[in-house]
Amino acid sequence: MGSNRGAAIAAAIILAVFGTAFYYMPTIVLAVGNVSPAAAFAVAVLFVAAFFLVFWLRGRSQRGKD
Repeated sequence: MGSNRGAAIAAAIILAVFGTAFYYMPTIVLAVGNVSPAAAFAVAVLFVAAFFLVFWLRGRSQRGKD
């Protein structure tokens, strides 16, 4: 029971952090896009990849504990 609660809290924190980052992402990408459109694309791809990477690493970590 405690394990599920901890996983839910961790997922909620991760979603909150990435939700905040995605809220500001258009502003960040536009600012970086003024320097280089390719860099803006790279920033957007890194944001999305980081989101999936965090959950993949979390799942992999949890799989080792079971």
